[in-house]
Amino acid sequence: VKDLDFGRLQLVVRNGKGDHDRVTVLPKRLVDPLRHQIERVRRHHQHDLAQGHGAVSLPTALRRKYPNAERELGWQYLLPSKTLSVDPREEPPRAKRRHHLHVSTLERAVKAAVRKSGLTKQITPHTLRHCFATHLL
Repeated sequence: VKDLDFGRLQLVVRNGKGDHDRVTVLPKRLVDPLRHQIERVRRHHQHDLAQGHGAVSLPTALRRKYPNAERELGWQYLLPSKTLSVDPREEPPRAKRRHHLHVSTLERAVKAAVRKSGLTKQITPHTLRHCFATHLL
């Protein structure tokens, strides 16, 4: 959530190609839908906190430096999973957390939208990212 900057109309993409962070434009027409999504995330997050959950997985160094960050709204995923799960990468396994949507969920949504639109070309989330990047040139 904290990687959206509505004032500057920017989005920070973390750990991209080459493990670099990048800043890209945020289309103005997405501001209102994204604000609504953040409000949904906020409500869901408050519910999770009330149930004793509400934390996201953070890198160990960040978790040590900012011990409460994993429970703050800013660190929550913009597109969270519907279910809680234990992160298998954590040793020892910790509490259940809400992770981001699985990539296959987005892939299925794009596939359904393409089918519904009547397009016959194969279009994937990567195709959309590539078209957007090309459009910016």
